[in-house]
Amino acid sequence: MGITTIFLLLGGLGLFLFGMKLMSDGLEQVAGARMRSILEFFTKNRFVGMLVGILFTAVVQSSSATTVMVVSFVNSGLMNLFQAAGVILGANIGTTVTGQLIAFNLSDVAPLFVIIGVVMFMFCNKQNVKKIGVVILGFGILFMGLSTMSGAMSSFRESPEVVSLLGSLTNPLMAILVGFVITAILQSSSATVGIVILMASQGLLAFPICFFLILGCNMGSCVSALLASIGGKKDAKRAAWIHFLFNIIGSFVIFLILTIALDPIADGILALSKGNVSRAVANAHTLIKICEVFLLFPFMGWVVKATYRIVPGEDVCSTDAYELKYIQPEGSVSPATAVVDGIHELQQMGELAMNNLKMSMEALCEPDEKKIKEVCEQEAYIDFLNRQITDYLVKISELDLPIADAKILGGLFHVVNDIERIGDHAENFAEAAKERMEKQIPFSEKAIRQIREMAEMVTEVLDYALQMFSERSTEHMKEVLQLEEAVDQLERKLQKAHVKRLTKGKCTPEASMLYSDAISGLERAADHATNIAFAILEPEDLGEEEED
Repeated sequence: MGITTIFLLLGGLGLFLFGMKLMSDGLEQVAGARMRSILEFFTKNRFVGMLVGILFTAVVQSSSATTVMVVSFVNSGLMNLFQAAGVILGANIGTTVTGQLIAFNLSDVAPLFVIIGVVMFMFCNKQNVKKIGVVILGFGILFMGLSTMSGAMSSFRESPEVVSLLGSLTNPLMAILVGFVITAILQSSSATVGIVILMASQGLLAFPICFFLILGCNMGSCVSALLASIGGKKDAKRAAWIHFLFNIIGSFVIFLILTIALDPIADGILALSKGNVSRAVANAHTLIKICEVFLLFPFMGWVVKATYRIVPGEDVCSTDAYELKYIQPEGSVSPATAVVDGIHELQQMGELAMNNLKMSMEALCEPDEKKIKEVCEQEAYIDFLNRQITDYLVKISELDLPIADAKILGGLFHVVNDIERIGDHAENFAEAAKERMEKQIPFSEKAIRQIREMAEMVTEVLDYALQMFSERSTEHMKEVLQLEEAVDQLERKLQKAHVKRLTKGKCTPEASMLYSDAISGLERAADHATNIAFAILEPEDLGEEEED
């Protein structure tokens, strides 16, 4: 065994891992947004959630990606821990699909997949086709890597030292440790199982010891989710611990079963696989996962409760500093949920802006120093969110996002700007209220009634717009357009009537300026609210904001 063989082995491993990542990332980009919607919708029931978890993981070819997404969903409040438990169970079964594909050993046709993938990626203009090309290319590279590793490993059979070393791996606990360490390093249990399948097929590993290597892989796969939960909310940490506890407890139970009946189980799976060792290892992986789910599904409620002991207490919101609720700018970002987290943070910012708009109008109609101060404090929070969310959107724009998410990303930049401008208008109203209070500027009851009427219409437009934005629905578009047109007409009507009162001397110049600015500002706030509603239709084609 020479240095060339080592290089071939490492190069093959590199191609294998790169192909797996290309395939997984490509599938996530093509189907991620759609599958994510399914994941959100069908997880109310734990059993259905488990089935969806199987489907999703089988599609994206990564239990780590599914679990990281679940952690992010829990962190965003889209999913509770009991729903997350079902998806995590399903992810553990779905991840075995990769091993089943590897066991087919498609190395002979791998170059065909590579050339098809390259042609689709390089010569097709449609993004969906290009991404599918990346998936096919990754599939081909994966099997070319396997072929290269297989060729290198065939040389190992001629090396007494290597055969002796791998043959000495008979201690189940040592095999579990080896599987755990390799999976923790590679960050993919599928990759480790693929290597085990290859080595077993070359006769370098005895089939019975593969069971324990797979158990180690199961536990090593928890590392990704635990890392993703760092910096998240307590429930996100608990979701990662659900995954960890499931794999630890399940592996322990399977370990006990194997120590009692390893030989008959191994013989049975070999017989089921018609003596094909590659297929036997893949089947062993699948059966272990199915058995773990079957054994632990009835007790997942207890597992969830156990995570509250491991991660005690509730999240405490800091009152000394502003903070983000859903996104973690300094932490790891999952491309599959990056845009979702941004949207939820924008919803929070929109609610703050709407509340500030209401409070500022109340302060203007009935001057209140406490409300004026609160509006200014909330505006500082809105400005903070504006900066942080904008920076976050710039950061995630550099990721390989699902195609559907990438299309709406441009619109989010417009939305954050529109919400920030609504907050600015609220601050202007608060400053006008402060001036009115300090200078004792009177407003007639009719003027106050007109301002309130218009403010109610504007907040209704904004409420509809935020609902449409958060739900990605056009349900209230008709109401938004009608209200926005009504606000425009009312603004023109009130301005015209106001000019008449001013020329007749029924209004002081100071009151006139505040009144005119108020209804003009409300009309512009309604325009920004309408922009938010339109962002879900044509997020990349929004026109430039009107300068106000």
